[in-house]
Amino acid sequence: MTTPQRLTARHYRTGESITITYAAGRILAVEAALEPAEDWVAPALFDLQINGCMGRAFNAIDLRPDDVRLVVRHAAKHGISGLCPTLITGAFAALAHGFTTLRQACDGDADLRHALPCFHLEGPYISAEDGPRGAHPREYVRPPDLDEFQRLQDAAGGRIRLVTLSPEYENALSFIEALTRAGVVVAIGHTAATPARIRDAVRAGARLSTHLGNGSHAVLPRHDNYLWEQLVADDLWASVIADGHHLPPAILRGIIRTKTPARVVLTCDASGLAGLPPGRYEMWGQALEILPTGRVVVPGTPFLAGSGVFLDACIAHLLGLGEVSLADALEMAGARPRSLLGLPAVELKPGGPADLVRFRHGEGQAFEVVETIVGR
Repeated sequence: MTTPQRLTARHYRTGESITITYAAGRILAVEAALEPAEDWVAPALFDLQINGCMGRAFNAIDLRPDDVRLVVRHAAKHGISGLCPTLITGAFAALAHGFTTLRQACDGDADLRHALPCFHLEGPYISAEDGPRGAHPREYVRPPDLDEFQRLQDAAGGRIRLVTLSPEYENALSFIEALTRAGVVVAIGHTAATPARIRDAVRAGARLSTHLGNGSHAVLPRHDNYLWEQLVADDLWASVIADGHHLPPAILRGIIRTKTPARVVLTCDASGLAGLPPGRYEMWGQALEILPTGRVVVPGTPFLAGSGVFLDACIAHLLGLGEVSLADALEMAGARPRSLLGLPAVELKPGGPADLVRFRHGEGQAFEVVETIVGR
């Protein structure tokens, strides 16, 4: 029998000191603490868009199960107990290999099954135009192909639950409808679609804007454009990268105020270079650079290539703006993505999974992870 463990900390919603008793991956009891606590506790974080880290990318043609474990372990250091491994635009062979490796890694490791409940395909069905395409390699961009997607879904063992695409292609609407019927969440991203086409995509079943405000042209018509259309679409949630590089404060505030925290998902969009020092690297078949500021860019362009940080840094940046409460920031980085993807909720209640993050907050410290407890 597993010996029960106890954690005393302040509840992220109420600020009251509580003691959580847990064992064998489940919460046994939540009680008022006898003594006041300094640290805080919340359900552990969940990120629906992580591409890799420490030089490993999920769609690398040589991805191995050990690489998957490394990313999961590194993410846990930042408060993340669950994530969607994200494969970006690439050749079919690379995508199929990545999803096959992820499936096999999960099938053979219960810890990975817990950490990776579903997968994210970002591309290759995106815009080929400079700007919207971002750092995705142009040569592999292509229109939606339902047969190809099904082969990738088979390679993934049915675990692809989120697909980011552009609805600008002729067959995109029927593709969105087919994926929606199959229980896959469709997101609009890396798009050059017209506002009318955005509206059509939402009616067809699209439910999320992937990293809204990024993966777009540097210059747009000031009124009639795809960003405004997605911003005001009530049926679209939005994910945002709040790393301090992808969105200026005014835009980040505007998205959150319009969508409200109930329809915003925080993602770090960590690239395969996240966690590495500044310098030039090769990834996704092209040169990338981590600047001394921490920005990950396509050299010689204004385009970002994912981020170099994780959700803890995004939460700290957002809280530093004073735009949302601590509870809202944490739920945008945990409860919201889980709800969007239809995953079980993680709450500080008896019987629930003991997926917990203990952290420091206040007195000059916006958010600092102390410990991540993974309830498996």
